[in-house]
Amino acid sequence: MRFLLLDFDYPAFLDWLYAENPALHEKPYDEQLRVITEVCFGQVGFWTSNLRALGHEAYDIHVNNEFMQKQWAREHGLKVSSDWRWEFRLRRGIVPWASRVHRPRRWFDEILAAQIRHYKPDVLLNLWMPGISKRFLHEMKPDVRLLMGQHASMPLADSEDFSCYDLAISSFPPTVEYFRQKGIPAELNRLGFEPSILTRLGSGTKTFDLTYVGSFGSSHKIHNNRGSWLETLCSRFHQMKVWGPEQDFNELSPSSPIRKCYVGPAWGLEMYKILSRSRITLNHHGNIAPYANNRRLYEATGVGAFLITDAKKDLHEMFNPGKEVVAYRTPEECVELVQYYLEHEDEGQAIARAGQERTIKEHTCYERTRELLDIVRKYQ
Repeated sequence: MRFLLLDFDYPAFLDWLYAENPALHEKPYDEQLRVITEVCFGQVGFWTSNLRALGHEAYDIHVNNEFMQKQWAREHGLKVSSDWRWEFRLRRGIVPWASRVHRPRRWFDEILAAQIRHYKPDVLLNLWMPGISKRFLHEMKPDVRLLMGQHASMPLADSEDFSCYDLAISSFPPTVEYFRQKGIPAELNRLGFEPSILTRLGSGTKTFDLTYVGSFGSSHKIHNNRGSWLETLCSRFHQMKVWGPEQDFNELSPSSPIRKCYVGPAWGLEMYKILSRSRITLNHHGNIAPYANNRRLYEATGVGAFLITDAKKDLHEMFNPGKEVVAYRTPEECVELVQYYLEHEDEGQAIARAGQERTIKEHTCYERTRELLDIVRKYQ
């Protein structure tokens, strides 16, 4: 089968990527794709590589990366509609991403339509369901055999019409139920860890006692209670180190204890290196209740970090709490667990080894891709 995956990148990540690689926007499309894939941010690259390992054709498109998309158009002789807003902003040195505009611009649909017709996928998997218009996808359906959507835990409005989709997948059980109630076939497909990351991490010497990597700003709808939890931890442990978006840091009050612990952003491979060098790393699902469903569960355990995470009703389906990860129910209990395991490092590292073994055995991207293929075959 031939798969085409449509993915969305955080604008802050794209700003960082092109700032770190100043001439990248002038490079050929395949070179830009190689660089963004090797950074290991997100999971779309892992899906395509594992689909190929399982004997299928697979391609991924970063739909809101305007540099890449317009480069693809140039290389394929596609003339797209001019956009004075793009030219106006570019002259002022501002990196313009499609996601920052209220409605996608004309180039967005024109290039994406050409790409779908070029690749002629058997399966079109949209990983950005709220961002690509249903009207556009309805028009593209004759060019694909199976139109799939993937969505995790961000709430979707009851008024949304996803009838263009033949199938939906999600790592979050309530989202699966949401689609089924709308009459759309839906299946659970959890997140996973890519073991090939381990060859790129270096020694993994534990240089950080206690870390948190992730968003914490109050503007994040499903993460806005992380801030108070994180402030509790930062006020109690001087060795705490925090990595997250600069925007979240800028939102902090001047007196926030997170300020003295904040290091900066950490994207992709850099994040994995931080986790692998952590004696203890912390996880918090935000306002998502009551299911365990974020990448950090697998990223942290996969690289061998000792993970302390918030308790969820289905956590035991993925890990054995107390033996492979440790779970807390309140910020105060989290503080107590951190204090205990800082003083009993050997116990924590034994749990970390068991958690990594479980992830490498059961929660890899390869296994998740095999599950995805089983789902696809069921609905063909």
